[in-house]
Amino acid sequence: MATEVDSIYKLKRNQLKRNILNRKSLIKMKEHKELIAALISGITILFAWMFESHLTSTAFVFLHLLAFIIGGYAKAKEGITETITNKELNVEMLMIFAAIGSAIIGYWTEGAILIFIFALSGALETYTLNKSNKEISSLMNLQPEEAIIVKNGVEKKVPVDTLQVKDTVLIRAGERIPADGKISKGTTSVDESAITGESLPVEKTHSEEVYAGTVALNGTITIEITKPANETLFQKIIELVQQAKDEKSPSQLFIERFEGTYVKIVLAVVFLMMFLPYLLFNWTLSESIYRAMILLVVASPCALVASIMPATLSAISSSAKNGVLFKGGVHVENLSHIKAVAFDKTGTLTNGKPVVTEAFYKEKDNQNQTLKIVAAIEKYSTHPLAQSIVQFTKEKGLDELASEVLDMKTISGNGISAVVDGDHWKIGKADFVGKEDAMSFLHGVANNLAKEGKTIVFAKKNNEITAVFALKDTIRKDAKNAIALLKKHGITTVMLTGDNELTAKIIAKEAGIDSYIANCLPEEKVTHVKQLREKYKNVSMVGDGINDAPALASANVGIAMGEGTDVAMETADVVLMKNDLTKITEAMAISTKMNKIIKQNVFFSLSIILILILSNFFQLLDLPLGVIGHEGSTILVILNGLRLLK
Repeated sequence: MATEVDSIYKLKRNQLKRNILNRKSLIKMKEHKELIAALISGITILFAWMFESHLTSTAFVFLHLLAFIIGGYAKAKEGITETITNKELNVEMLMIFAAIGSAIIGYWTEGAILIFIFALSGALETYTLNKSNKEISSLMNLQPEEAIIVKNGVEKKVPVDTLQVKDTVLIRAGERIPADGKISKGTTSVDESAITGESLPVEKTHSEEVYAGTVALNGTITIEITKPANETLFQKIIELVQQAKDEKSPSQLFIERFEGTYVKIVLAVVFLMMFLPYLLFNWTLSESIYRAMILLVVASPCALVASIMPATLSAISSSAKNGVLFKGGVHVENLSHIKAVAFDKTGTLTNGKPVVTEAFYKEKDNQNQTLKIVAAIEKYSTHPLAQSIVQFTKEKGLDELASEVLDMKTISGNGISAVVDGDHWKIGKADFVGKEDAMSFLHGVANNLAKEGKTIVFAKKNNEITAVFALKDTIRKDAKNAIALLKKHGITTVMLTGDNELTAKIIAKEAGIDSYIANCLPEEKVTHVKQLREKYKNVSMVGDGINDAPALASANVGIAMGEGTDVAMETADVVLMKNDLTKITEAMAISTKMNKIIKQNVFFSLSIILILILSNFFQLLDLPLGVIGHEGSTILVILNGLRLLK
């Protein structure tokens, strides 16, 4: 079964790579063809204009027809194909009609210039698409095709697609890591910029995670594969970015729906203008037709259509490079409207792993020996609290633990007992070791620790309490900064947690959260998110676990941590690949900037269209200026959208 899944994945990945490379090649080819065609068209027009007095009328017309065909072929083909497919007229068809109309009334040069500038703006838009797809194709090139697998001390080069979980892989200095895993041997500095956006190398040592596509800068390491090839962080990034490219924002969808209706209205008005001014305002018929052709040019919504997509794609691409993955333009657009952010606690605001914050011993002179024995017993337990005490012991430099642990028993939900050097030990809750003795130990120190929201673990040797450990899930380093930044921007912060009231209160205060809701079950989180939406209208939910998925789906914008569960990442609209909560405000800033640029583009393009239409009606505008004004505005809005790539 595993072999079959691997084969399917290999085919899928290879197909994905071929599709991306083919798309990249096609876009590159299209970009170059459109640009070359536009330039040849422009040179032909320039030649005809410069040598007009030396050319026969037939040669003059022929050169312009040549410019029409070379410069307009790509857009004409695109317009006709889309019209037939969608059964809806589009901007490209308006340009074709305008150019043909200009030629019919004898304005060959103006019609050819219209085609030239339209082709040039088309090449620029294709360049934008190519630029925005660069992250996907560059990511695909980052993952090695082969890896060195080590089995029974023998090194063998194998395809990356054949790697399995638990396989041991060797990576030398300067090589790219082929799959997600944990370091089993060696130390290195890893360049994770392609994955997390972090520019500085990260020191990695034993048991620390490394990701596919990153680079081991120095030192040879051996890693144990922890994820199948189709579930790596690297693969998720590719899929999420690709998904984002294909999803359109509400503004873009509105423009596309609006385009077909608008084109029909323009054509109807142009038809009326060919005759009504002649009949009503004593214009000559040639003047009416001429003004109708100018109207056909200047009323085309090319700039309006180009106002949104380049800016959206630029914002998605820029965010991807910074470690924030949007799953579509709709989410980039919505993020800047958020008025409140709800946070899960464990794994989102906190690290999700309890650590020993304090330890108290009955015999201070013998505390290291006590700690060694406790850790020796706890290392056989899989409970998170037990592992935290073992880690605490290692951090103290006490690597040599008690050698022999006998008669070990785990009492579910209470603790663990064992015999070490003839002494009977119990480690666990107060009730397990004897509540009265536990709570009176060292003048009731456990009561004070409990009031601070800490989890208490007692160690009892024979009939005496010998130690008490206080454990706590610590706040993430970036959480406080992220909360402060959100509040600075006037955004309300709320914590939703399944923890008790006391723990929730302490964590919320430490993180700087405005309010909290404790004892939340997963289904209750959804209810609270809906209530927040009623109060604040636009709400974001940030989480990392399976239990957060329903709430992520219920929010206006769901944000998942990159180290979270697959379910959370698939449900969310935005993924923080670097697990840095401060990236939320950066993403909001990009969203705000994108929406601002789109508004600028829409206002500018509509204003230009209105000014050109009015100037034409009052006979203040000729065709050449109409062409330059219309197509120039299209190029300007595309360039304005490209600013987000910086």
